[in-house]
Amino acid sequence: MRIPWFLVSRVLAQQNAVVELLRVSPVADEVARRFAAAGHRLYLVGGSVRDALLGRLGTDLDFTTDARPPQILEVLAGWADAVWDTGIAFGTVGAAKHGATLEITTFRADSYDGVTRNPEVTFGDSIEADLLRRDFTVNAMAVELPSQQFVDPHGGMDALVARTLDTPATPQESFGDDPLRMLRATRFVSQLGFTPAPRVVEAMTAMAGELARITPERVQTELSKLLCGEHPKDGIELMVRTGLAELVLPEVPAMKLEIDEHHQHKDVYHHSLVVLEQAIDLEEDGQDLVLRLAALLHDIGKPDTRRFESGGGVSFHHHEVVGAKMVRKRLRALRYSKEVIEDVAQLVYLHLRFHGYGKGEWTDSAVRRYVTDAGPLLSRLHKLVRADCTTRNRRKALGLQRSYDELEARIALLAEAEDLNRVRPDLDGNEIMRLLGLPPGPLVGAAWKHLKELRLDRGPLEHDEAVTELRRWAAGQGIQPPNE
Repeated sequence: MRIPWFLVSRVLAQQNAVVELLRVSPVADEVARRFAAAGHRLYLVGGSVRDALLGRLGTDLDFTTDARPPQILEVLAGWADAVWDTGIAFGTVGAAKHGATLEITTFRADSYDGVTRNPEVTFGDSIEADLLRRDFTVNAMAVELPSQQFVDPHGGMDALVARTLDTPATPQESFGDDPLRMLRATRFVSQLGFTPAPRVVEAMTAMAGELARITPERVQTELSKLLCGEHPKDGIELMVRTGLAELVLPEVPAMKLEIDEHHQHKDVYHHSLVVLEQAIDLEEDGQDLVLRLAALLHDIGKPDTRRFESGGGVSFHHHEVVGAKMVRKRLRALRYSKEVIEDVAQLVYLHLRFHGYGKGEWTDSAVRRYVTDAGPLLSRLHKLVRADCTTRNRRKALGLQRSYDELEARIALLAEAEDLNRVRPDLDGNEIMRLLGLPPGPLVGAAWKHLKELRLDRGPLEHDEAVTELRRWAAGQGIQPPNE
């Protein structure tokens, strides 16, 4: 009799988990034996068990125990390399040992007020009650240590094998307790490639508005993790399908523009998802949140700028300008850092400029300005522009790629000759003040800017030529240099 495939997968998954647990056993076994010696039970739990089953357990380990926080501290005293109690009000004690980070939490049996996501912390007395309050069944498994006995009362193993995302309690109870779990579901879809159960999608759709109870900072954290997952397109599509995106990134579903019968423009929403995937394919050093945000949001200005022209065409004039402003507004609302906001907005603002390159008509001055305006974002801009070439016309797509190859080659040649990464005027501020007899102030800045514009237009100037141009500018400003 053949063993059903899912049972084989189940056995293999358990074997993977044992291998992973043995890999970290110097820490897990040591701490478990200390708890057992003190008369307490200890379980590896939640995401740590899930990741162990998937063969990807890291050095951040989550445990749960029947010991109360003061007892946890006693067990860890003299053993851990470091201990911190910043989460002790929620029953959590942190520790470091042998390069691993441990979070040990007393069994919980919390209740929620249905208004915020903050629980009324209540300690529990059983692993079963603790697992019932967790977000998803794949995170509601535990391994008792040191015996390595599995505890799986809610079918988490079967859900993991089937790559299904479901909740231990009903989705309505789970999401009512903590609405952030709905967004976390989209994150797990992106990170792990799981498919949410129909009842989970139904509850997310019905309860999407509850996400308004969550602070922007927590929403931003989940969104960033989603975007940096392996399947962010799937996570975004789930957000849009359930209505969560209307509260997180309403500009994304707004890109679902009605396509006219003559198909005068692309489906902007699906185009943006394709650009996101193509940008990811171009990443070189791991997940790039700035690039991924820019790829997803590069066309969010199109809905506000769409115009139907008299000849039957459709235009989106200045959508990159409008889009950059929208990006700043949305990312500020999500509490992203100033650096992330400005970098993403600048990429959105610049993403269309290449299309003025045509067949290489740009002057060297235009190439210098392209590089200077991109600054340290140039490498990301290259990736974004290439990812944005999504036309189905293969000949046109190849032509665009060849044009960009040529632009990059020109940039490389100019950079080698002129050090484009550090474009500065040919005279510095101190020399400008000396030559014009000016004190520090706005006029010096204006002179500096004028010389930089000349540098961009004409390339490096000889020193005497730069001095002549400075004096010519000063005369136009009514400035009388000394010794004249």
